[in-house]
Amino acid sequence: MKPAQAHVSKLGKYKLLLILAASVFLSDQATKLWIAATLPYGSFFPPSNIVVIPGYFNLVHVGNTGAAWSLFSGYTWLLAIIGFIALGLIFAFRKQLELEKRNIQFAFGLITGGIVGNLLDRIRLGHVVDFLDFHIGDSHFPSFNVADSGITVGVAFYLIFSFRQKPGDNKSD
Repeated sequence: MKPAQAHVSKLGKYKLLLILAASVFLSDQATKLWIAATLPYGSFFPPSNIVVIPGYFNLVHVGNTGAAWSLFSGYTWLLAIIGFIALGLIFAFRKQLELEKRNIQFAFGLITGGIVGNLLDRIRLGHVVDFLDFHIGDSHFPSFNVADSGITVGVAFYLIFSFRQKPGDNKSD
């Protein structure tokens, strides 16, 4: 097998991960571009936001220089470095993480796509664009985006898959 064919064959092992990562990344960036084109930055309160479900769900256009729930606000570059490190560790420990398994690829495809989506925002804008705002009355859940959803759902699936794996079962999906 030629070196180029061997490289493609190795990538083929991670096809689901790569497809999901690309899907999360592209949908994240497309929705953020749409929000940026639709709402002025800082649109959180009426009348500048878009009410989707009155009293429960709005589309907003805000920036977050921190991580989830604005933890570590103002540390955008440190969080960007942590994102690069996370991607590097996922690659370096792909065998230990068992990324050849489809269910693990599913989880890490979502996680990786989310990391890359938010990482691009941090580098390009100096903050992450958040636009999904759920609330009940005046109580707001922190605004988030598609990348955040990918990371959260991916971690949840990884935890579920980890607990469901039978002891000594190295090849189960």
